[in-house]
Amino acid sequence: MIVLDTHVWIWWISNPEKLSSPAKKAINKAVKGKNICISSISAWEAALLHSNKRLELSIDFDEWMAASERLPFVSFIPIDNRIAVKSVSLPEPLHKDPADRIIISTAITLGAALVTKDDKIISYPYVETIW
Repeated sequence: MIVLDTHVWIWWISNPEKLSSPAKKAINKAVKGKNICISSISAWEAALLHSNKRLELSIDFDEWMAASERLPFVSFIPIDNRIAVKSVSLPEPLHKDPADRIIISTAITLGAALVTKDDKIISYPYVETIW
């Protein structure tokens, strides 16, 4: 099981050439096992990026989101109370971005590796990362 950071999810769907070789391998393996998880906060981040014109898509955003949701090997993980509370009490040092904290908390709660290019997250010793 793996959790995709927001940018990794977007790149995997729209620009897979941006993914590292280890990220591609982890995603391909997780596709076969139907074990790709994406935090619901990533849907919010993607919608925000799109509305701010920082994410351009070849199709309507709602269609893009619906297509992602239909993938049989992807599960969107809601932000439940356990994940939300854990995101506030993650060991320091960690930057304060609430979306990143939710994504990290999701990976830790699920016992999953987090696929990310974010150097701040990669250097965080409390979550397993793949890049």
